[in-house]
Amino acid sequence: MLAANHNSNFDPWPLGLPLWPRRQLYFMAKVELFNPVLAPFLRAAGAFPVRRGEADVEAIETAVRICREGGIVAMFPEGTRRTKGLRKKFEHKARTGSARIALSASVPLVPAAVKGTDRLARFAKLKVAYGDPIPLDDLEHLSPREAQQQATTRLMERIYELRDSL
Repeated sequence: MLAANHNSNFDPWPLGLPLWPRRQLYFMAKVELFNPVLAPFLRAAGAFPVRRGEADVEAIETAVRICREGGIVAMFPEGTRRTKGLRKKFEHKARTGSARIALSASVPLVPAAVKGTDRLARFAKLKVAYGDPIPLDDLEHLSPREAQQQATTRLMERIYELRDSL
């Protein structure tokens, strides 16, 4: 399970290209993107739909299955891109989905950071950093909800540390 900060619609490309073709990333993408024009391209790139703002059990089960089969699911726990003065339907805050998937699938939760995708028009240098897996073993005694919260807190702290180091 790979989780990164979210600056721009272009974040998946620099996040996944250093790993490709050895490993393909599978992305949760908001269901609104799966229109007749974009859907074939998104699916070919490894994306699958998620209904945001609700508990999309089907998307979580798909992600857990992919992880258990050895695939890498990539998510942006912040749930949406950082706002640029626009009103957004979904608040920019960390969600627990990536921790939930990692804990359910018993796979490592790996932080990553992307920088520069929000300034592509200015030819900004793109940078990506991958961190060490977040320790989750000590969360086994907690309730699932509390374990997910604590894992998400650890994850976001590490993502922001990686981002600030770029």
